[in-house]
Amino acid sequence: MVLAVRKDQTVPESGTYEIDAAASTVSFRTRTVFGLFPVRGSFGISRGRITVADAVEESSVDVTVGTDSFDSGLERRDRHVTSADYLDAAEHPEIGFRSRRVSESATETAVLQGELTVRGVTRPVAVSIGRVALNGRRLTVEGTATIDRYAFGVTTAKGMTGRRLKIQLSVEAVVVG
Repeated sequence: MVLAVRKDQTVPESGTYEIDAAASTVSFRTRTVFGLFPVRGSFGISRGRITVADAVEESSVDVTVGTDSFDSGLERRDRHVTSADYLDAAEHPEIGFRSRRVSESATETAVLQGELTVRGVTRPVAVSIGRVALNGRRLTVEGTATIDRYAFGVTTAKGMTGRRLKIQLSVEAVVVG
């Protein structure tokens, strides 16, 4: 059964869903060298939980991503991005996202209003929910967000490295209990 989180359609059953890290992806794309060359990659989810509340707008999400899981397909770049120049994985091993509210956008799409913490800096981030599907006890959620790395103090190589990352989420979770 496919469920879209819009006011004219059904939402998933309330409850707590544990994120299946092995079946979930956090992909990104950006541009490098003055915006000429695309860079794509992913991060691995360490752990997470989705709580669908009876009042869907009170639903929440808690997700932790391992900073050292950054993978762009180029080992040298990956080492540099996880170094102190960018993500500083040694000092900040985790990236966290916490959402405590779901709102509706002008297009009637659900939006997770949350906070992203990168390198110890926390800023508000909105994640647009594109699709929600429930298959038995398994919940699939897809979403997108745009992250401005400068907002988190990651300003190395201005002009050479893209400022904004477009994030694509595909999250699988299993109902707890």
